[in-house]
Amino acid sequence: MAVVIPAWLPAAAHDAPWHELTVCVAGVGISGVACSRVLRALGADVIAVDAGVSEREQRAAADLRTQGVEVRLGDGDTLPTEAQLVVTSPGWRRESPLFLAAAASGVPVWGEPELAWRLREPGAPAWLVVTGTDGKTTATLMLASILRAAGHRTATAGNIGTALVEVVNGPYDALAVELGSFQLHWSRSVTPVAAAVLNVAPDHLDWWGDSFDDYVAAKGLAFAHEETCAVGNADDAVSTRLLARAPGRRVAFTLNSPRPHQLGMVEDLLVDRAFVDDADNEAVEVATLADVIVPGLHNVANALAAAALARAYGVAPDAVAAGLRAFTPAPHRIAEVAVIDGVRFIDDSKATSPHAAAASLTSFESVVWIAGGLGKGIAFDEVVRMAAPRLRAVVLMGACRAEISDALARHAPDVRVVEVATPETNQVEVVMDHVVAQALELATAGDTVLLAPAAASMDMFRDYGHRGDVFAAAVRRLQERAR
Repeated sequence: MAVVIPAWLPAAAHDAPWHELTVCVAGVGISGVACSRVLRALGADVIAVDAGVSEREQRAAADLRTQGVEVRLGDGDTLPTEAQLVVTSPGWRRESPLFLAAAASGVPVWGEPELAWRLREPGAPAWLVVTGTDGKTTATLMLASILRAAGHRTATAGNIGTALVEVVNGPYDALAVELGSFQLHWSRSVTPVAAAVLNVAPDHLDWWGDSFDDYVAAKGLAFAHEETCAVGNADDAVSTRLLARAPGRRVAFTLNSPRPHQLGMVEDLLVDRAFVDDADNEAVEVATLADVIVPGLHNVANALAAAALARAYGVAPDAVAAGLRAFTPAPHRIAEVAVIDGVRFIDDSKATSPHAAAASLTSFESVVWIAGGLGKGIAFDEVVRMAAPRLRAVVLMGACRAEISDALARHAPDVRVVEVATPETNQVEVVMDHVVAQALELATAGDTVLLAPAAASMDMFRDYGHRGDVFAAAVRRLQERAR
């Protein structure tokens, strides 16, 4: 759906007649609530709509109403007749009747990042954007850590928990911004100083109507403007293709020896041949492999991407290394839970797609893989084929376990597979206790039991964080029994 922007709408905060506008905010989650509050404070009439009627939505609605926001719960499809602008939360499908009605009426639809971008005031912090299929949060947190090490005031925002509208004019020099494809789709004006596309693989195709091309195009919007320094992954075919189309400066990162205008690896060094005076003949060390404190080559790639964004902003090489050493990983991303009888238990519950699970699996040599959950319509053949040589055994759970089992039968027929069924009462703690006990029984000293589900969590759990917490608790109970 094309974004239609009538000329009379505000172009920036300082020329915005917000008090003359009625804005429909789609959703009363984190970003929806933040947008409603900010718009109301600017003087706009705000109508927030949401299909939900649960206790969470009722609490949010009650709070917003005290601030003068009209809230309509139980109907997220109907466009208020008085609405002149729609601002949407990222979870809403682009085919939603609300957006179709907006398009039919010539009412523009903005994402929360688009609204934040248009609210920037003179002297607002710069934006450094991270997108891609996997690794976004890790790379964004690495970037923020590097910026802090360089002495810059920074905050993380976007798809990482803090709404951009809350920090866009805050006391910062630069924002480390994580954006997903949904957000980029509705945020065509956002023009960061630099943006990185980490990698692109099939994901969220349910939202994109099974159109991988549309998903790819949304990721490419990070590079849409000539003023943005585009940072792409030279080892990822789709990211490379998007980089080739970028209208501004182009920089790549690679796990190989870097060419001119690239950052890459030379033995155990991370090297910059892009942000130097003579890219054809000069290189500068920005870090060592030892500075990257999280395992896996995919995290080295994340570090190179973060380094490229920081260097595009002018950060010195020594601050890159210091920031990477100070980096604190987000939960449920290749996090060690315990070692039992010489077997490591690793929580990578955030690996919610086959592509993410593949990156996780390559981080370990001998793996008992815990997989399964709510499939996203993406085949498991490629991840199984890639992982087969390092699989000691597999424990499957969740709704898509039969699909993974079939892929294992085709591509890893000699690997032992155990399936753990979900009881009708959906007692997830009981299921996970059985899963981790089976995994330990299949493992030997030196193996890694890896929770990298390759699927979403909502068939059994609230979200991937809940799944990881339940896994960690089950491992600790197992550890206590082993003692």
